[in-house]
Amino acid sequence: MKVVIVGGVAGGATAAARLRRLSEQAEIVVFERSGYISYANCGLPYYIGGVIEDPEELTLQTPESFYRRFRVDMRVRHEVTALHPDRRTVSVKNLDTGEEFEESYDKLILSPGAKPTQPRLPGVGLEKVFTLRTVEDTFRIKDYINARHPRSAVLAGGGFIGLELAENLRELGMEVTIVQRPKQLMNPFDPDMAAFIHSEVRSHGIKLALGRTVEGFEERDGGVDVLLKGENPLHADLVVLAIGVTPDTALAKEAGLELGLKGGIVVNDRMETSVPDIYAVGDAVQVKHYVTGQDAVISLAGPANKQGRIAADNICGGDSRYPGSQGSSVIKVFDLTAASTGVNETNAKKAGLDADAVVLSPMSHAGYYPGGRVMTMKVVFEQGTYRLLGAQVVGYEGVDKRIDVLAAAIHAGLTAIQLKELDLAYAPPYSSAKDPVNMAGFMVENLAEGVVKQFRLEDMNNLPRDGGATLLDVRTPQEYARGHIEGFQLIPVDGLRERLGELEPGKPVYVMCQSGLRSYIACRILAGHGFEAYNFSGGFRFYDAVMNDRRLTESATACGMDR
Repeated sequence: MKVVIVGGVAGGATAAARLRRLSEQAEIVVFERSGYISYANCGLPYYIGGVIEDPEELTLQTPESFYRRFRVDMRVRHEVTALHPDRRTVSVKNLDTGEEFEESYDKLILSPGAKPTQPRLPGVGLEKVFTLRTVEDTFRIKDYINARHPRSAVLAGGGFIGLELAENLRELGMEVTIVQRPKQLMNPFDPDMAAFIHSEVRSHGIKLALGRTVEGFEERDGGVDVLLKGENPLHADLVVLAIGVTPDTALAKEAGLELGLKGGIVVNDRMETSVPDIYAVGDAVQVKHYVTGQDAVISLAGPANKQGRIAADNICGGDSRYPGSQGSSVIKVFDLTAASTGVNETNAKKAGLDADAVVLSPMSHAGYYPGGRVMTMKVVFEQGTYRLLGAQVVGYEGVDKRIDVLAAAIHAGLTAIQLKELDLAYAPPYSSAKDPVNMAGFMVENLAEGVVKQFRLEDMNNLPRDGGATLLDVRTPQEYARGHIEGFQLIPVDGLRERLGELEPGKPVYVMCQSGLRSYIACRILAGHGFEAYNFSGGFRFYDAVMNDRRLTESATACGMDR
């Protein structure tokens, strides 16, 4: 059996290694257009920033090392230019010699990946306008920085690569501005959770131009003007397009393979395409979202590796299935860690799900043990069924641990309430006896059983402020003095029982504290004395962070630039 693989990196290289482990007899040939068969995409910004110093550290395998270990014929700088399913061959061009030839196959795996999205804008091809996807792209940017010593950069796009690159360029001392059409960075997060990311980015001197549309690029005064719709241009010494990636599926389209969302290759759960004996994996394929069941294109290394293994299993006679992509991810943003899994609340509602969420602000470990930091957690669930839909966590230590537990819970089909039952490891330096994940489960259970009712940030503007309800802040006088919401009267929770006479009977009470814990206790006190009480999800800390972010974004829009 002869297997030809188009593309290396995550999906293709994994498939090749798995094929060899399953069959010593298979002939395996990999054609990779770039000069590198397997490299760490996610490490590229950190090489530019100098965190990773040795360029060889980016290369996980070389053609020579791969051949020694697996006896796989890895041919770099070879571009597959056409597929011929009718005669089971591919056309190949050696990019170093110009030689063109056809290679036959019994089974074909397509792993072409994705390419940086490059809109058809004036000036996209300018020397100082870069993209970042391959090792070669990385070296071009690094060489330009070393030779020209740019002092400023504009990044078009605020996703994973854009944010990681912004941090690394800022650490090199550059003035950095991120321009993005949506009014938030990092679309896997809801806008309220993205506010914490914005705050961290701004605190390190990065300017955000959110809600702006890039219309082109022009060379001027030795640099580049980034042309914005309806606004003055931004000037920088270099520009990087990081507005996302597009499945690189031109070959598949020309060969008549079925394409779907965003031009991704349609595959079944065995990673088989619409054409017999052709498989596809990685960033180029359309998959099912594990939570919503809807078609999705999810460009992450984890899914690509799993898909490559599954394709290899099935080629060798197995019956491996891909259940869908969940989109679990984590990113370092200076000192902050931000992670997500499943679907956020925004996308859950777009998918037609009746979604709700709880927001909590637990400590990373036991409060009495030194060094604990507050994290912000948002757990999304389906109303009625309490099916766990997704989660977002932003904070410092312990964020990655919690998101992985929540990702496993979603995959296992647990409800949000069942999070309370998870038996998680505890010691004071690492967690609390009631882990934050358990706490989320307790909170959802309280909602489900009617122990407490909650109101959310989006409800704040609709609260009855004409005397039809009582708005109550149960923090300390010191906390209240540092900041509060107009119209909320102060009665600290520890003195609430003695001051119930100050509340008008028969009126609902909307209660707030710093994080949501003391206000929950206050709601239970109020309910025990006949009041209808609602607890504010997330507390004043959450409200203040989100509203401050909105003010800064709106102010920047009015003034033309983030400060």
